[in-house]
Amino acid sequence: MKTATRRAGIVAGLAGLVAAGAAVGLAAERYAIGRIRGGPDPEADERFGRLPADRTRTVTTNDGLPLAVEEVGPRDAPLTVVFLHGYCLTMGSWHYQRTGLADMTNPRIRMVFYDARSHGHSGRAPTETATIDQLGDDLFRVLQELVPTGRVALVGHSMGGMTIMALADRHPELFGPRVVGVVLLSTSTGQLDEVTLGLPAITTKLRPPVLPYALRVMRSRATLIERSRRIGSDLAWLLTRRYSFGSSDVSPALVEYVGQMISSTPVEVVADFFPALHAHDKLAALGVLRDVEVLVVVGDKDLLTPVDHSRRMAEALADAELLVLEGAGHLAMMERPALVNLRLRAFLHRAYRAATGGQHRGIR
Repeated sequence: MKTATRRAGIVAGLAGLVAAGAAVGLAAERYAIGRIRGGPDPEADERFGRLPADRTRTVTTNDGLPLAVEEVGPRDAPLTVVFLHGYCLTMGSWHYQRTGLADMTNPRIRMVFYDARSHGHSGRAPTETATIDQLGDDLFRVLQELVPTGRVALVGHSMGGMTIMALADRHPELFGPRVVGVVLLSTSTGQLDEVTLGLPAITTKLRPPVLPYALRVMRSRATLIERSRRIGSDLAWLLTRRYSFGSSDVSPALVEYVGQMISSTPVEVVADFFPALHAHDKLAALGVLRDVEVLVVVGDKDLLTPVDHSRRMAEALADAELLVLEGAGHLAMMERPALVNLRLRAFLHRAYRAATGGQHRGIR
């Protein structure tokens, strides 16, 4: 009896020490985050999510869902560039490309941005339509509606890159005659279920039995989870910085904005699309891209779509250009915007020039 009581006391004491340590750790963490957020930030006045558009419109998908679209640049530009954002993000993730490429003149470009189904300001889709193939069909509809003629370049980040692969799989006839260039940024052709996310490798073995239950809980306890997301804002901020960026000195305002995009994505939508990402397998579709200019971009600190996935894509496309950004994470186009924009300018110029027989020279 005394032994059991002693053991219980020891366990309680240890639990108390752990709880106290956790409380101190959390307090220190909150203090550190407060200092980071409150420190000098060159991006503090950046107009994240508030950039003006030349035109706004709605495109209706083949199953009747409204997609929010914004355009920047002249309607009659010789090249239209369509930007496709990633999972749990919005068109706002292309903030720096929208500001940094607007003055491009050789060729002049029209930029098209839209929120994927169930993301941002687009309509909420039924669970059964949360698939990569459906996203490819949505992209096809956007092209039909907004770019019925003329040359197009597609720039896809993460899930957006997968969307381009789905379009290539279902509409290979577009690539070459119409789609003259493709940028695949921080994306993958598949095997995402093997990604460790920076955690011990054994966690990938635990995912299959746990995942279906976790997704059911996310859908059934959505209100409770949404409340927890708000309460745990400091932890969410740290996780956003860790999984979106490769460096710790990234702008606090930028981390905050990315966190807002992620947290604005309903829990049910997170659960709806997660299986589609892990079932994604479009390696065969890469063959369609051999007829167009391709740029593959990835940060070497990307924990979500690791650099090896981009290397495999570049190896499958012998003529593709591979750009590995040192120290950058999953949101490389926001973390290294100047370099990404510089390479995008060169790429768009090269793709358009190749499609038009070298009529234009010089990059601006």
